[in-house]
Amino acid sequence: MALIVHLKTVTDLRGKGDRIAKVAFRGLSFYTRVLENCEDEAQFDETFRWPIASNIDGNEMLEIQVFNYSKVFTNRLIGTFGMVLQKVVEEGQLEVSDTLIDDNNSSIRTCVSIEIKYQAMDGTVGAWNESEFLENPNQRGEHEATFHFETDSLLSGSGQSQGSGASPGRSHQREEGKKGRDSQRQDGKGVFSGMKLGKTRHSKDDHKKNEPAVLETEDLDRKAMRLGGGLDPDTISLASVTAVTTNVSNKRSKPDIKMEPSAGRPQDYQVSITIIEARQLVGLNMDPVVCVEIGDDKKYTSMKESTNCPYYNEYFVFDFHVSPDVMFDKIVKLSVIHSKNLLRSGTLVGMFKLDIGTIYSQPEHQFYHKWAIICDPGDITAGVKGYVKCDIAVVGKGDNIKTPHKSNETDEDDIEGNLLLPEGVPSERQWARYYVKIYRAEGLPKMNTSIMANMKKAFIGENKDLVDPYVQVLFAGQKGKTAVQKNSYEPTWNEQIIFTEMFPPLCTRIKIQIRDSDKVNEVAIGTHFVDLRKIANDGDKGFLPTFGPSWVNMYGSTRNYTLMDEHQDLNEGLGEGVSFRARLLISIVMEILDTTSTEIMSSTEVQVEPIQQLSDIATGKMEEFFLFGAFLEATMLDRKIGDKPVSFEVTIGNYGNQIDGISKPTIRKRKGGGDGDEEESELLQNSSEDEAEDDGDLVPVSCTPPMKPVITDRNYFHLPYFEKKPCTYIKSWWQDQRRRLYNANIMDKIADKLEEGLNDVQEIMKTEKPHPERRLRGVLEELSSGCNRFVSLANKDQNASGRTKLDRERLKSCVRELENMAQQAKTMRTQVKKNTLKDKLKQVYTFLHKLRFMADEPQHSIPEIFIWMICNNKRIAYARIQSKDVLYSIVDEETGKDCGKVNTVFLKLPGKRGFGTAGWTVQSKIEVYFWLGLNKQRKDFLCGLPSGYEENKAVKGLGLQSFPPISLTYTKKQLFQLRVHMYQARSLCAADSSGLSDPFARVFFSTQSQCTEVLQETLCPTWDQLLVFNNIELYGEAQELRDDPPIVVIEIYDQDTVGKAEYIGRTFSKPVVKMAEEEYGPPRFPPQLEYYQIYRGNSTAGDLLAAFELLQIPPSGKHNLPPIDGPTDSDRGPILPVPIGIRPVLSKYRIEILFWGLRDLKRVNLAQVDRPRVDIECSGKSVQSALIQNYKKNPNFSILVKYFEVDLPENELLHPPLNIRVVDCRAFGRYTLVGSHAVGSLRKFIYRPPDNKVQNWANAGDININMETEIPVKKMETVVKLDANSDAVVKVDANEDEKSKKKKKKKGEEIEEEEPDESMLDWWSKYFASIETLMEQLRQQEAAAAEAEEKEDMEIAAEGTKQSKSKDKTKAQEKEKKKKQLEVIEKKEKVKIDELRVYHKELETEFGNFEDWLHTFNLYRGKIGDDDDSTTEEERIVGRFKGSICVYKIPLPDDIAREAGYEPTFGMFQGIPSNDLVNVLVRVYVVRATELHPADINGKADPYIVIKLGKTEIKDKENYISKQLNPVFGKSFDIEATFPMESMLTVAIYDWDLVGTDDLIGETKLDLENRYYSKHKATCGIAQQYSIHGYNIWRDPMKPTQILTKLCKEGKVDGPHFGPAGRVKVSNRVFTGPTEIEDENGIKKQTDEHLSLTVLQHWEEIPRVGCKLVPEHVETRPLLNPEKPGIEQGRIEMFVDMFPKDMPAPGAAIDISPRKPKKYELRVIVWNTDEVILEDDDYFTGEKSSDIFVRGWLKGQQEDKQDTDVHYHSLTGEGNFNWRFIFPFDYLMAEEKIVMSKKESMFSWDETEYKIPARLTLQVWDADHFSADDFLGAIELDLNRFPRGAKTAKLCTIEMATDELAFPIVSIFKQKRVKGWWPFVARNENDEMELTGKVEAELHLMTAEEAEKSPAGLARNEPDPLEKPNRPDTSFIWFLNPLKSIKYLICTRYKWLIVKIVLALLLLFMIGLFLYSMPGYMVKKLLGA
Repeated sequence: MALIVHLKTVTDLRGKGDRIAKVAFRGLSFYTRVLENCEDEAQFDETFRWPIASNIDGNEMLEIQVFNYSKVFTNRLIGTFGMVLQKVVEEGQLEVSDTLIDDNNSSIRTCVSIEIKYQAMDGTVGAWNESEFLENPNQRGEHEATFHFETDSLLSGSGQSQGSGASPGRSHQREEGKKGRDSQRQDGKGVFSGMKLGKTRHSKDDHKKNEPAVLETEDLDRKAMRLGGGLDPDTISLASVTAVTTNVSNKRSKPDIKMEPSAGRPQDYQVSITIIEARQLVGLNMDPVVCVEIGDDKKYTSMKESTNCPYYNEYFVFDFHVSPDVMFDKIVKLSVIHSKNLLRSGTLVGMFKLDIGTIYSQPEHQFYHKWAIICDPGDITAGVKGYVKCDIAVVGKGDNIKTPHKSNETDEDDIEGNLLLPEGVPSERQWARYYVKIYRAEGLPKMNTSIMANMKKAFIGENKDLVDPYVQVLFAGQKGKTAVQKNSYEPTWNEQIIFTEMFPPLCTRIKIQIRDSDKVNEVAIGTHFVDLRKIANDGDKGFLPTFGPSWVNMYGSTRNYTLMDEHQDLNEGLGEGVSFRARLLISIVMEILDTTSTEIMSSTEVQVEPIQQLSDIATGKMEEFFLFGAFLEATMLDRKIGDKPVSFEVTIGNYGNQIDGISKPTIRKRKGGGDGDEEESELLQNSSEDEAEDDGDLVPVSCTPPMKPVITDRNYFHLPYFEKKPCTYIKSWWQDQRRRLYNANIMDKIADKLEEGLNDVQEIMKTEKPHPERRLRGVLEELSSGCNRFVSLANKDQNASGRTKLDRERLKSCVRELENMAQQAKTMRTQVKKNTLKDKLKQVYTFLHKLRFMADEPQHSIPEIFIWMICNNKRIAYARIQSKDVLYSIVDEETGKDCGKVNTVFLKLPGKRGFGTAGWTVQSKIEVYFWLGLNKQRKDFLCGLPSGYEENKAVKGLGLQSFPPISLTYTKKQLFQLRVHMYQARSLCAADSSGLSDPFARVFFSTQSQCTEVLQETLCPTWDQLLVFNNIELYGEAQELRDDPPIVVIEIYDQDTVGKAEYIGRTFSKPVVKMAEEEYGPPRFPPQLEYYQIYRGNSTAGDLLAAFELLQIPPSGKHNLPPIDGPTDSDRGPILPVPIGIRPVLSKYRIEILFWGLRDLKRVNLAQVDRPRVDIECSGKSVQSALIQNYKKNPNFSILVKYFEVDLPENELLHPPLNIRVVDCRAFGRYTLVGSHAVGSLRKFIYRPPDNKVQNWANAGDININMETEIPVKKMETVVKLDANSDAVVKVDANEDEKSKKKKKKKGEEIEEEEPDESMLDWWSKYFASIETLMEQLRQQEAAAAEAEEKEDMEIAAEGTKQSKSKDKTKAQEKEKKKKQLEVIEKKEKVKIDELRVYHKELETEFGNFEDWLHTFNLYRGKIGDDDDSTTEEERIVGRFKGSICVYKIPLPDDIAREAGYEPTFGMFQGIPSNDLVNVLVRVYVVRATELHPADINGKADPYIVIKLGKTEIKDKENYISKQLNPVFGKSFDIEATFPMESMLTVAIYDWDLVGTDDLIGETKLDLENRYYSKHKATCGIAQQYSIHGYNIWRDPMKPTQILTKLCKEGKVDGPHFGPAGRVKVSNRVFTGPTEIEDENGIKKQTDEHLSLTVLQHWEEIPRVGCKLVPEHVETRPLLNPEKPGIEQGRIEMFVDMFPKDMPAPGAAIDISPRKPKKYELRVIVWNTDEVILEDDDYFTGEKSSDIFVRGWLKGQQEDKQDTDVHYHSLTGEGNFNWRFIFPFDYLMAEEKIVMSKKESMFSWDETEYKIPARLTLQVWDADHFSADDFLGAIELDLNRFPRGAKTAKLCTIEMATDELAFPIVSIFKQKRVKGWWPFVARNENDEMELTGKVEAELHLMTAEEAEKSPAGLARNEPDPLEKPNRPDTSFIWFLNPLKSIKYLICTRYKWLIVKIVLALLLLFMIGLFLYSMPGYMVKKLLGA
């Protein structure tokens, strides 16, 4: 079914120009090729074909547009021809000739003639001539050749984007994009081409044109200029970078260069978990312990007694060495256990689970200070059981974890806002049921040996299937399994496994495994993982997890059973499976539970239930598929295989599997009817027996005939296929779920195109070509049109059978996502500018990840295809091809990317054999052609093969036209010569123990191979060699080969004197092809050198600079090929150099080397290095340093600067590397290589003479520099609380000056906190103030970033819709502000404390490693390990060379060299200090260490400091800090050292052990020499202020003026000139600043120091010599342990000062010893309680009462708990106590923590120091005599911020405990004395907070000294006793005074009751009397007596 349009000619055109036509039908457009320089007639003569799926309606239109083509701008429309297809529908064929109409719909002279054919679906229209379409591909009709199933122009990014109504004005780019697609080359072509060969470009002109157009970006700009700038450069976009790749037709696919599988390989991981505290735990008076469990590893915190909010702050570390797959599926469980001890395991309060994968996918791989919600899995109706605050981080090798800045505590107390949940997971998670339904499986392998089977058969006489399968499902740490089905290859279970787990779950994968039940050896048969993120969507239009019913395919080890399967891991799901194992029919459903309903099962145990059987058609209609494969070439077979015959086997599922002995059941016809069950069995079996299908009995051929390999060279064989190519074909039956694969293919193609475009952009940026942004615009355009195309294609056949809910939902969400993406891409295109390029690029990469994620279809359909190379009946190597990649569809975008194309496939070793070195060698390289499709669509299955073959059928005979061939014989072959220009390689891996290699390259093409020469001892070989391959025979049509040649494989080896050459790496390329009739000339020839990335396994191993050309040998013979013009002075014998047009153009350069010294040289062959020398080599020329006579005495060089001259390429990107080699000169003239270093890029060392014109500004007038003395960080707005009773709040901006303070004082209001006295401030004040500033900056950066993002959102979004949102946002922000204002005393008024810089990384990273003029080059020796893990970079370092390089073109301009004081011996290195020995005093300050790795079993460490410098070692062992992972050291150490011998400072932290040796926790190394000599002056940091006394005293012995004078002198700068009025001039900059200073006595003096300091702080602004000077600072350095390379073991904060000994001596070290905690005493008087709930029932009166007492404590675990006496028998909940608690404690003001020391257990050696928050806990209890006391309620007050007490009991509400922020907050440290009422709260049965009483208390805080002066007694004792409480008498037990208590009862409780009873009794008495006297009275009356 198709519509075919033949566009013949367009006549009567005006003028002369390039013409192009576009033919469009149903939104799919085709472009013709461009006809250049046509005059009045354009003969297109091209045919286009639209495969169509539904009949054409008579009203549909065909449209043809003819354009004048322009390479740069939009094509100009000449005219349009539109035609309604009614006539065509009726007649089937039509020839038309008609005029075009222009934009105004008026007809013009130009005329078009076309022919149209149409074949309808039902055959109603026109009879086809059979031969036209189904003819044998050998006799192709002339139009067959031109029916290119072009990927629609949209996908290839050329056509106008349809449906987007792009106006012609906006799309300048497109047409050149079209050309760009063909263009071949641009001068200075893309240098780094990585893997360019295979970018499948669709040639848009019919492969006829020889010289494709080339578009130069510069050219583009010139044209734009010429047209009067009519083009806004910000809108140009390039559809494809013209310069990047050669034109490729679509016959071949792109091979993948990366080889080795890394998935299954184990790695090091470390999980660190800090349990900080728990809150709101449910339960009364509990003793909680937190258990942390990962896998089988459990660790517990200590137990805290009777508290619901324990504070732990304990740190745990778990180390693993497993593969990533296993690691990320591990589950972390945090459980809270109540009262666990040695004897009992305790009761579980609740737990929280998440998997490591979720943590690892977080930013920085961590959750920091987050609250985990604890729930009870045994009772899902219960709700939240509490919260645990923790940090969890997962570190893999090479990850470094950054600790986020600690925001202030108040933010973290907001539990709801900081839950431990990934982004996007709602905080209210619900319980849900996950039903995993297991229906049946097929095609299981046998899991038993046949010997056993034969024995069974002999005894029992039956032949059974040899497997007993069951299914096991693991999810969220729980396991469920089905029943075992005995002896069945096709078991049916029909069971469902039910998990109960929170939704959304924090475990991302469900693991489903078929296992074989066996008493001896239970093993997995196959494993499948279901990723919940792929089967659900959490968007607002998302869907809950759903899956299937659908088949999943399982892959694993090969199917032949062996008892010890070496690939068993593959069946467990580790690594890439190498064979089909089985397929399993499952579905997954999830329902959210309504936990309120009564009939719900409340436990979370896994359950298994039977379910209904599934009908057969539920998973789709069975269809017959046909898979055809042709092997066109098999080369590079590993020599190890030997010379046994080799064959290739192709399997899909179990079809085609030769070796596996599965019984082949007879195939029933699938014609209809038949009961469903019996159809199942044969689905997976070989369809071979008696198939009498319509096409004769087609016997599958799944194996190529065995063939003996032939030698290619020393390493490889090839198979001699030559002109006869073997084929395979298999029929198989699968449910027809092609739609899933089609959708995935469309998305894959969009993603491939996008990735390719992004690579282009990266490439342009890397090679520094102009206008990468234009290419990015083109990429976005292609993306948006591609996405729109998906939306239009994907909505087909929605209701086909077997569509699951997931299919429909996925389709909806993909369509939504892609529509959205198209929209975003379109918007983004307009925002791409030069400056936004990087950001936008990042965003586009997120699109790419999203596309790749969506394209991965979770529900399988057709299994993957395996190709096995079989030799001697053994399976040697395999390749795995996704079936979707070779699946055919009549719609081009849906076709797999390798379907009907020649694909290069590299076979690899299976399983673990493929790890390491073995995985790097190619087992075989095959060129295959695959086609997979429905059997009924099979007619075109050969059409993508290279043409020129004849088919050979298996059967001879009539009527078998449609039989597939078993082999192809090529009749057409072409002769070629390949020229390989191998210029050089760089940065290769070291393959010898010397740390160098002896590299040579081996080049393979077709069946030939050649080697370059071997270059000795280098990692950067320049071969400069031309390899010529003669008489290469390639099969197929010449034209196809020109557009799409086979690839050249280049392997690089290291030559060893003995044994086999060692493999270094491999890369591929496509040659540029020249046909015999083409000219050898620009733009394509001669080809340019390009860089190709060399890979070794998965990692990169260097770059190769080379060019490849493939020249057709004309019939007249070789002498007609273009000549090779090499350099004439060739003295290299037979070796041809790279010819002149290709080798780079060279210029003369001079390379100057600064030789400074050598450091840390390790021994060579056990001998010490004594007389080293450095050899520098570049491009064949070299220079040697002076010899160091005695390395021990002085490792510096005597001659500093030497140079050599060398010819280097003009193009800097082609500069060869520079090699540094250090040799040791031994006796008898022997030399030993110590180590080497290759400088890969000289760019940063190139000196470019400054432009004279630019110099002038230096002579301009003076420039005033405006100074701000304030640091410009705006402190948070500070809120000052006025006197204690008023609620007024005054806002003071932190920058507001003193005046406002003074004013307020006048008004008589007092300000709470006076300025602290100068004497109170110390170094730590400065440190903490600085940290706060740092946090503030970070917060501001975050805020700014968020703001910018929001702004961008606003821009991007459709204006209208977003505005309402932004309003909401601003409202929210307003609220926030108000909230902030409410939090009264947020911060105290800031005193101006001088600050320093706290760097949260090493100082080196901030100042470019201090390599401003002295560079450090690491010297390497030793080979790079086979395993990526085995040798790290660090281990190969054998020393360091210090020096520098300067490269410049000579001769230099004259005016440069002659500066005043120019030293000719130093060349370019003017003004460097001498390198003689220097004596230095080194002062090391260690402030503190954080997050140390625990070293003891108890999860703690006892750290102390060890400092090493040269031979000096200081061990501070006696000052170890007990059981602390965050020790504060606060120490300084002085060491004297002599540079250069002692320049590497090591600061290590060791763990003190009572017995045994102390362990290293971690260490950090500092290179002091580079700091000492650096221009950044890193010897002693420049302080912020200059002061001569106090805490901020100037540390440097040189004053600022002296330093400034010295800097000016050294830099030859004019100055400093001090002027009047606080001005100083340096060079032409003028600075201003204060000029007075106060000494200790407050006397002011004149000084220039402040001014000088100002200049130093702005030294970087001084022209020519300026650079940033190191400020006073603290740096944070990671601690590393050599045994655990790459994983941080903690961090250390420190700084180093250095003072030369020949200068005045510095003062004493500043005191940074840790602050001692201050001693305080907190006195708490409990006056009264009220409304305490009544617990006890009175025995006699049955009334409620309570025996109340109050308990209180301040420190962690109630160590100091104190109780009041008991107020017995309170009947109203009122209690009177007048009781004083006294809590002495040590407090650190700066950290707001109480410090306490105690022994952890009776066995502890010494006391451990704890820091805990200052929280006072008061509890109210009911005393019981015989049973345990009952806990009634509690209140916890954080002494730094707690709600002020209520004035009366009435005003005291529960909100004071639950919503503290709503009340004024006070701090006892500021108020000193507080009295009021506070509520007691507890949780009731429903888990809600309820008020259980109120307490009136008074808190009084005193320092220890004050407390001594006015002592007070405990309880009510002396001194300062409290009066006895006035308790009502009833509070005494009633029998002591029965009358009183009775009176009390009567008077209070029962008064009214008694009154009522008395009244009632009176009434009764009256009635009784009445009744009694009535009869007598009556009688009296009646008788009248």
